[in-house]
Amino acid sequence: QVQLVESGGGLVQPGGSLRLSCAALGSGFSINGMGWYRQGPGKQRELVATITSGGTTNYADSLKGRFTISRDNAKNTVYLQMNSLKPEDTAVYYCTAEVVVQLVYGRTMTAYWGQGTQVTVSS
Repeated sequence: QVQLVESGGGLVQPGGSLRLSCAALGSGFSINGMGWYRQGPGKQRELVATITSGGTTNYADSLKGRFTISRDNAKNTVYLQMNSLKPEDTAVYYCTAEVVVQLVYGRTMTAYWGQGTQVTVSS
């Protein structure tokens, strides 16, 4: 069983920074892509950023330059550094991971989601 555990959310003033972390806990698996999504009040969940196991990144156009995604493959952990935060960045942030389990006759790939961490940008 794989569990994604997020941390680092909280209340920050406009212009401030936060760093989110998400660790994939468990054993017997590897991880392909990892990423972050967010869901603001009254909004649909949207892509923030993704990163492959090789380090290739992809960002929502509106967030390029302010947010940086990174990962530590040895720790099965993905990070999201958020700078110059704005009130419109207020949302629940969810991490996701594509978990691969090698079987005798093949492998399975399953998308797991974290429980979400609240980020509030307000003065």
